[in-house]
Amino acid sequence: MNPETAQVTLATSFPWPRLPFDPPEIYAWLREERPVTRVTTRAGEPAWLVTRYDDVRAVLADPRVSADIRHPGFPLIFSSHEESAPDNTRSFLRMDPPEHTLYRRLLSKNFQVKRVEAMRPAVQALVDDAIDAMLTNPHRPIDLVQALALPVPSTVLSWILGVPVEDQAFFNKIAEQLGHRGDGSDPTVMDQARNAHAELHAYVSRLGAAREAAEDPGNDILGQLVKAAREGVIPPEQVANIALVLTVAGHDTTASMTALGTLTLLQHPAQLAELQQNPALIPNAIEELLRYLTIVHLVVTRVATEDLEVGGVVIPAGEGIIPLNFAANRDDTHYPDADRFDIHRQARDHMAFGYGVHQCMGQPLARMELHVIFETLLRRIPTLRLAIPVEDVPFKSWANINGVFELPVTW
Repeated sequence: MNPETAQVTLATSFPWPRLPFDPPEIYAWLREERPVTRVTTRAGEPAWLVTRYDDVRAVLADPRVSADIRHPGFPLIFSSHEESAPDNTRSFLRMDPPEHTLYRRLLSKNFQVKRVEAMRPAVQALVDDAIDAMLTNPHRPIDLVQALALPVPSTVLSWILGVPVEDQAFFNKIAEQLGHRGDGSDPTVMDQARNAHAELHAYVSRLGAAREAAEDPGNDILGQLVKAAREGVIPPEQVANIALVLTVAGHDTTASMTALGTLTLLQHPAQLAELQQNPALIPNAIEELLRYLTIVHLVVTRVATEDLEVGGVVIPAGEGIIPLNFAANRDDTHYPDADRFDIHRQARDHMAFGYGVHQCMGQPLARMELHVIFETLLRRIPTLRLAIPVEDVPFKSWANINGVFELPVTW
């Protein structure tokens, strides 16, 4: 990007639309020329963008940088009407230690590798059932988003949370609506997302109330939360709030990685063929897909609680920071030729799951689900192909969790 074009882009409000598979072009220019730079968000607020890998990692590990939305200066990206929730319903994602530590310890055992791996056979059966339905469907093309990407993670989440079997269809439907948020600057889409959010919150609140009324609330996440509330460890209001956060965080991300990851592989047929011939490469390919796509790219926001120097620039206390993990994951100084997709790259240190104390605790579950999905899809439908030109695929160019609205495929 030439300097004049870059300056014109910087004069507009942040964020800027991402490309189908790549970050906005200006990110590369910023890494080279202005790795720490002040912008104005669409909410009309100032914030500092941080774009280099080492700087983003340093910011996310710095105790002088807060995730607590109550701090003055905490950056809002899209809406100037966003407000911090009452303290007893504020998301644990918007807390700092030791508050955040309490919630993380309460939940993290549900996402430990051993427990996640025990779920693999059930997830395998779920994915096989979804692909069976695709293969026996006489109609072509089939939307991979509806057929596979959306139902698998929402069903798995319903198991973990403790959603009754008879409610799983409703749960999957509302989770899907939350995943179709599209353009965060579109008031209509935002209203639809808020309505879905409110409907899901009301539903999990009813589930929590039913568990509270039971003598034994159970051992799934809802049961664990109810027990914690009974013991005074967490406010009762947090039972529904945490269930809602886990649903939003765990569903849209894996669904989007499934669809956009499949499309990425279809756009690289030689590497796709190599994975089909050698499935042992799939775990490494998943790490590269996570790095290369960085679908969760407008979610991590922070505020400086003290003056701090980042990349030679002093960010004053009380000013917002947006560490751009997508820009960091495409930093050539850390990943040579970073804009090239390469299933042989060693990319496990990517920041697609964040970094530091807020690094995503659900990543073992996400990795397991993605491994089952991609291994099974490539094995059972080896001739899978895109049914429309790639330029006609409806990408979520403005969403804070990137993906595609639909992915028509055939074989």
